[in-house]
Amino acid sequence: MNFARIVLTASSALVDFMKPRIYSKTKLQSSGLQIVSLPAANDQAERHEIERHEQEQAETHEEDTLLLHGLSSRHAGTQTAQRAFDVFFCTLALLVLWPVFALIALLIRLDSPGPVLFKQSRVGKDGTEFWFFKFRSMVSDAESLRHLLEMQNERSGPVFKMKNDPRITRVGRVLRKFSLDELPQLINVLKGDMSLVGPRPALPKETDKYTARQRQRLICLPGVTGLWQVSGRASLTFERSIELDLYYIERQSIGLYFRILLLTIPAVLRAEGAY
Repeated sequence: MNFARIVLTASSALVDFMKPRIYSKTKLQSSGLQIVSLPAANDQAERHEIERHEQEQAETHEEDTLLLHGLSSRHAGTQTAQRAFDVFFCTLALLVLWPVFALIALLIRLDSPGPVLFKQSRVGKDGTEFWFFKFRSMVSDAESLRHLLEMQNERSGPVFKMKNDPRITRVGRVLRKFSLDELPQLINVLKGDMSLVGPRPALPKETDKYTARQRQRLICLPGVTGLWQVSGRASLTFERSIELDLYYIERQSIGLYFRILLLTIPAVLRAEGAY
């Protein structure tokens, strides 16, 4: 029996589209009609280019990861010194500021129903999750209302931020303006989940959307303040904040640590980008 053969030279997608239609039109499949596809030259070139690009990306990611892990090891002495100051400062601050904590707690309770503290799972060093504390500055059911506001997000990337978020309470707006809602994070620092200086801890659903390069910010302890907090805070793009975090990780030093702490004071008083 003689077998017919049809040779198609086209893109793979076009060949897959045409095969069943040729069989249907000719009704010769049962008679031995065979369709052989030879990928077009440009199709092969495109596939080769995609594979080359993916390989380059994988190599770049591996190099960046090894570089940052190497930097983390090299900065071990700096991190030990920072940890010592973190513990000393937070212990002293909690002893001195307890009347401020009590006053803020009272104002929150008088302003709106709900707990004084807001507790949320955040992602820390090496992707480890921990309980993150803040003074509550929103209505108690704020998290369940977030999906209603997603279309009004004012920041790029996987983070959510609104300048006039309707979920924020009257007292909460004042607390946020001067970053007083962040004070309970001194407890997180004492526990070892955070440092005074470092990248801000993100939500798990945000880090799930990170690119390989963005995940490199998880290589060190998150901080109460950081380089992008003293460089514009929420007024910066997500991409710019990531680059500043990675800049800090690559150049960690005691000098940069204390410089950021000192710059935090005027940044908080100016309340730029705070909402």
